Amino acid sequence: MANENSGLQSAKRNKKDEFYTQLVDVERELRHYRNHFKDKVVYCNCDDPYVSAFFEYFTKNFEFLGLKKLITTCYRSQSVDLFSQGESEQATKLEYLGGVTNNLPTPDDIEVTLLNGDGDFRSQECIEILKEADIVVTNPPFSLFSEYVAQLASLDKKFIIIGHQNAITYKDVFPVIKDNKMWLGYGFKRNMAHFIAPHYEDTASDADHKEGMIRVSGVVWYTSLDHNKRHEEMILVQRYYGNEAAYPRYDNYDAIEVSRTQNIPMDYKGEMGVPITFLTKYNPEQFEIIGATESEGKGFSRGLWKPESGVAQAMIDGKKVYKRLFIRNRNPLTQEA
Repeated sequence: MANENSGLQSAKRNKKDEFYTQLVDVERELRHYRNHFKDKVVYCNCDDPYVSAFFEYFTKNFEFLGLKKLITTCYRSQSVDLFSQGESEQATKLEYLGGVTNNLPTPDDIEVTLLNGDGDFRSQECIEILKEADIVVTNPPFSLFSEYVAQLASLDKKFIIIGHQNAITYKDVFPVIKDNKMWLGYGFKRNMAHFIAPHYEDTASDADHKEGMIRVSGVVWYTSLDHNKRHEEMILVQRYYGNEAAYPRYDNYDAIEVSRTQNIPMDYKGEMGVPITFLTKYNPEQFEIIGATESEGKGFSRGLWKPESGVAQAMIDGKKVYKRLFIRNRNPLTQEA
């Protein structure tokens, strides 16, 4: 795991987040949201349009999805491609309105505008473009993920974006998840993704190694668009009562420990601590997200923490466990059932 994530950690330290998503991954995820795009303005605001799989996907499927407009901007692109010779020092905005033969636009079909600024998604210029958009779809910089989500939430924008699962408990991200304004999408195969990453060497050691790409584990899709998987009920097969020893209570939190999502008991009505990977199975009709460990943010546990312990990370018999979410089963079986 450490080797697989070395490129990601380096990117966060050096602020080099040039990870380009593969078209096959974009197609695999976005097919679940087709009904959301009709008559909508889609904005890809962290994408070099000249190499972006998102831009390619939406131009090719513009008519099929019934889009109103596609807008793409990125941070000062200098890529050499069909649309550009890499000579401009300025960031660009591309707009596409569809209507071309066979859904294959040429450079003449796409309006190219030079931006006044550098194309940073935080610039006022790009924020004004964002206000026009209905749905944002992109792979934002991992090092700026918190800022990016906070911006989308503040403007109440719908989105489908890529991030690392560790971002679940970031202080600007978790409250959005807890308030059911963001959740996980369908995800990548094997909970990992290959990105085109020109500045990093892939340290993958198995058959998933791909030339010119970096493999990053724990990468997920985040979205505010509803989808069928989110409403699939998780089948629970374990019981708490009669098996209490398997679910110890934390030393410093008023909750029981469930070390694996698949072991969530069907008959416990109180608070439970679960791994962050629980979100891949989260159904808001079946479970309530109460909070997270205080190690992820002050006040995150919503009163479950025992501050006299002096330790924010969850502990069992004096030993710390990894970050936890606290949940409650909305419809537990009774003890008699």
